Amino acid sequence: MLAQEERHILVVFPHPDDEAFGVSGTLAQYANAGVPITYACLTLGEMGRNLGNPPFATRESLPEIRREELKKAAEAIGIQDLRMMGLRDKTVEFEDDEKMVQMMTSLINEVNPSLIITFYPNYAVHPDHEATARAVVRAVRRIDEEQRPRLYGVAFANNTLDELGEPDIVNDIRDVKEQKMNAMKAHNSQTGWMLQEEAKRQEEGDTEESNWFTDESFYNYRWNKDFEETF
Repeated sequence: MLAQEERHILVVFPHPDDEAFGVSGTLAQYANAGVPITYACLTLGEMGRNLGNPPFATRESLPEIRREELKKAAEAIGIQDLRMMGLRDKTVEFEDDEKMVQMMTSLINEVNPSLIITFYPNYAVHPDHEATARAVVRAVRRIDEEQRPRLYGVAFANNTLDELGEPDIVNDIRDVKEQKMNAMKAHNSQTGWMLQEEAKRQEEGDTEESNWFTDESFYNYRWNKDFEETF
C-alpha cells in the first residue's frame, strides 16, 4: 500500500470504468484505511462501443446501465462520494477550456484534497482523457505552490516509458485483488468479455497472475516550464 497518509483524495476521470482498470486497487486500499475519496466522473460513457457480450444494452439504454454500473463499482472500491458531472461522452475535448478548469477548481476548493489522481497529460491516448488531464493540471497550476495538492497521473501511451521513464510509484495491490475484481465486474457492459478471457486463461492452466491484479503505477506530475508549454 502507498505509505503516505492522505487527508482526502480527489479522483477525476471522464468515463465509468476508467477508475476500475487503473486505480481501483489503490483506491480500495485508501478506502479500507478510512481515507475519504471523492470520485468525479465527467460522463456516463454513453458512447461506449460495447453493449455487453452477448449484448444486453441498446444505445438508448446504455447511459442508465453505465450509471448503475458506476455506482456498483464505487461501492466495491469503498468510494462514498461519487459525483457524476453530467458532460457528454466523446465531447469533453470540445468543452470550453475555462469552463473545465473552473469545474476542477470548484471540486478542489470544496474537498481540499491532499492528493489528486487523474490521467497524465499527453500520455493518456483518448481525447476525453487528455482534456480531463489538462483541465486538472491547469486548475492545480493556479494554486500557490505551497498549497498545491500532490498530483498523480496514470499514463499508458506507447511512448510513455521512452519519454517519462519508469513510473514514480508502483503500488502492490494484491491484498485488495478481490475488490479490484469486483470493481471491474461491476462495469459488465464494458469489461465482461475481458474478464471472460481472463477466466479462460486461468482454466487453461496459466497460473501467472494478470498484472491488472498485482500492481498499479503512477507518475508524479512534473512541474517544469518546458512540459507546461506543450498544452
